[in-house]
Amino acid sequence: MRSDRIIESRGEDMSLSESKPWLKFYDYVPVSIDYPKISMYECVRRTADQYPDEIAYDFMGTCRTYKNFIADIEQFAKALYAIGLRKGDTITISMPTSPQGVIAFYAANKIGVIASMIHPLSTQSEIEFYVTKSKSRMVLTIDIFYDKLIAVQNKTGFEKLIIAKIPDYLPALLSVLYWLKQGRKNPKVTNTDKVILMSTMMKTNYPEHPQLDVKTEELAVILYSGGTTGKPKGIMLSNYNFIAEGQMVAQWGGIDRRYPKMLAVLPIFHGFGLGVCINAVLMAGGRCIMVPIFEPNNVAKLIKKKEPHYLIGPPTLYAALNKNENFRKANLDCFKAAFSGADTLPKKVKQEFENIVKARGGKVKLLEGYGLTEAVTAIMAMPLNEYRENSIGVPFPDMRAKIVKKGTIEESAPGEEGEICVEGPAVMMGYLDEPEETAKTIKKHADGRSWLHTGDIGYMDQDGFFYFKLREKRMIKSSGMNVYPAQVEDQLYTHPAVSEVCVIGVPDIQQVEKVKAFVVLKDPSKACPEMEKELINHAQKDLIKWSCPREVEFVNELPKTLVGKIAFKVLEEEEIKKLKAAGKFSG
Repeated sequence: MRSDRIIESRGEDMSLSESKPWLKFYDYVPVSIDYPKISMYECVRRTADQYPDEIAYDFMGTCRTYKNFIADIEQFAKALYAIGLRKGDTITISMPTSPQGVIAFYAANKIGVIASMIHPLSTQSEIEFYVTKSKSRMVLTIDIFYDKLIAVQNKTGFEKLIIAKIPDYLPALLSVLYWLKQGRKNPKVTNTDKVILMSTMMKTNYPEHPQLDVKTEELAVILYSGGTTGKPKGIMLSNYNFIAEGQMVAQWGGIDRRYPKMLAVLPIFHGFGLGVCINAVLMAGGRCIMVPIFEPNNVAKLIKKKEPHYLIGPPTLYAALNKNENFRKANLDCFKAAFSGADTLPKKVKQEFENIVKARGGKVKLLEGYGLTEAVTAIMAMPLNEYRENSIGVPFPDMRAKIVKKGTIEESAPGEEGEICVEGPAVMMGYLDEPEETAKTIKKHADGRSWLHTGDIGYMDQDGFFYFKLREKRMIKSSGMNVYPAQVEDQLYTHPAVSEVCVIGVPDIQQVEKVKAFVVLKDPSKACPEMEKELINHAQKDLIKWSCPREVEFVNELPKTLVGKIAFKVLEEEEIKKLKAAGKFSG
């Protein structure tokens, strides 16, 4: 169905990115949105004023209304201010998807404190880097990671460590079960001058903090991506970026009080989890069904019990659910929409998911979308009422996208491959303390607009549907997470036995891509299974799980280009040939 709310093209010579041919497929979606010029907290507060008694989130059976949720945010905001945080300061939030992490995110925003979001499973050296990079004065994490964060505090000198405990927000029975299984093993934490329990902060009667003017265009969140150097880059995102992206997503998915329930299974350190599964839902008055850890059987049981309207995740999430018997037996007519993002969706996974849904009473198609952390997360997707095979969809309201010829700012013709560029209210402020990298990524084009060059290769058809082909940047996507080969190589190079190393992504049906390292040893006679295990263990000391090689192959030499660079493309092509010959290619 096509919308009748379309602005006519202003001339045949107008570029496709300017004429926006995709608008005719919007149907139920507005062409433009009037975004409130306020903070994220104020935006969610407006939702709470409108729906005070509706459920804001459901965490393993513990439900909070919007009225209660806002009260918790305001209490923690007073607490953060009372212990010394001020507007413009930064707090690192290292939490799973949980009430405490989300409360802290909006509480910090209320008082103008910047939230630096990192994975709680980050290694000690990674956390040291993030805390130093963001200049964080305080850190919030859960008690399981107390010892690791104390070591970071001793080394970096951040002022206060705030410790949350998962059972504080679990129903009574689950809290007891958690204690028996895990809680009694966790480090014992008491309040000191450098450590404070979040539960204490939530119970203490603090004075009101001063009224603070938190502007919509100000820096609100730091998320992390990688660069050509292998070191993560801090991506600076404003209140406006998050509000715009959240409202675009809510309109696109049709999130409202009739269809409010989102299964928030993605982590909040990730733009996809924080921007779509949490922020977009709360701005629309929806309900976040929070899942702290993705485990297929538990998620399948939650789907069966909670009947969410929206399911969003990487292809690996759907591949895992497809194999799960509980999911195959659930009533799946609850789904209004299912989207896959963060990686290319294998056709086999899509077809199997849709067949299961149909067999269990549902009608939804598994649609693809596209986004990147430099624009919060999703900024285009397939319309709910349209479908183009292999397409990642069309841009959201107020977002523009186009294809340019590689290495230029010249727009490509329809069907011609080039670099995907995006422009609009979700595009980042820039990279933290890296103006040169920012200038390489955000460039002014002939139309006077500043366009984000994604480094991804694709093309656009005549109707404005986009198609993703490959990542120009040398990045591996493993289980939906970014892995930066240079970072893995740097770690392996620190092992005394390693002479040369090249890390690539190998197509894998379970992880989409698995990390494989090709290593030249200083002493080739030491190549053996024990050495392979030793190198993998060495990587695990300082790298997060999905960045570590799953396989190491020892070679006498690495292929080189004519200018002497390691030819990683040659290794990738050779691996694909091997997989095809063995009948195991999943690409």
